[in-house]
Amino acid sequence: MTVFAEPSTFWDTFARYDSGWYEGIARNGYSYAAGGRSNIAYFPVYPMLMRYAGRMFGRYHAAFYFGGIVVSWSSYVLGMVALYCLARLDLEREQAERAVLLISIFPFAFFYGMIYSESTFLLFAVLAFLGFRTRWWILGGVAASIAIATRTPAIVMWPSLAWIAWRTAQPATRDRLMAVGALVLALAGFAWYSWYIYHESGNPFEWAATLQRWNYKIGGSPWRGPIELLYTLTTHPYAYVTGTHMGLYDTLYGLTGIAFLVAAPLVWIRFGAAYGLFVALNLAVPLSSGVFEGVGRYCSVLFPVFIWLASRPSKFFGTAVVVVFAMFYTLALALFTTLHPLF
Repeated sequence: MTVFAEPSTFWDTFARYDSGWYEGIARNGYSYAAGGRSNIAYFPVYPMLMRYAGRMFGRYHAAFYFGGIVVSWSSYVLGMVALYCLARLDLEREQAERAVLLISIFPFAFFYGMIYSESTFLLFAVLAFLGFRTRWWILGGVAASIAIATRTPAIVMWPSLAWIAWRTAQPATRDRLMAVGALVLALAGFAWYSWYIYHESGNPFEWAATLQRWNYKIGGSPWRGPIELLYTLTTHPYAYVTGTHMGLYDTLYGLTGIAFLVAAPLVWIRFGAAYGLFVALNLAVPLSSGVFEGVGRYCSVLFPVFIWLASRPSKFFGTAVVVVFAMFYTLALALFTTLHPLF
């Protein structure tokens, strides 16, 4: 796909793979195709923001791509401010700054600046946790509602917010009612989009059925893929990485997912069930599909892992993480911009 009518070496790097679907929704809205693939698989917040930001540049094709870049970059900057504020609830200033650094140079953090929904989801997810943890219930509920309406598996963040509300709400009746109201409000975006899809298709969860027509079927064991990958890399790593079409890319995404799975209980122990659940459930959904497509992107928004990494007292450990992240960031970005299948 191209941003302009003619290919542009610079601008086209922002518009890869899913970007075209987002641009189509921003420009023309949703189009349901009964029994086939359609753009209703993409939740509405990001393409709608693209639409309104794009109109600042005009009504032509490239304007909406520019709108997506504005939304992604603005969301990233605001998201880093919000992440710093959230991290400061548990960490010292220097550690909170380190969390921002680590999430920014994570190997798949480049998606924050592309025409993808990652930075927008990250912004509102962090704001939701910040709101719930500080008992700014309205902020938490609104931000959670927007986050959940930004990407398909985001509904799994709700149990984490419910746990925080249960543990944080004061005994006063008013505060408890505000917490319950925030949890109900958090589901509003998801409910609205499901109602819209019902109006279009007759099935409120047709967006999930559409995902399956993309050969993306969740519900299997989240352990099967990682175990099979580890077995393959143990028995014949060279043949797998060099001799199969997706071997290298599945290795990059798969090992990233496995590392975050290992980190999930450590996050739980250090920061509590809410953060641990957020990481575990957001990994379980994509890994239950049996494929590693998109796992790097999904890990990039699991902010509790980066807060945990920043909390480690060892300077050697922190430096090692920065070096490894920086090395693989360069590799992953080079692969993505040269049209290798890092989706």
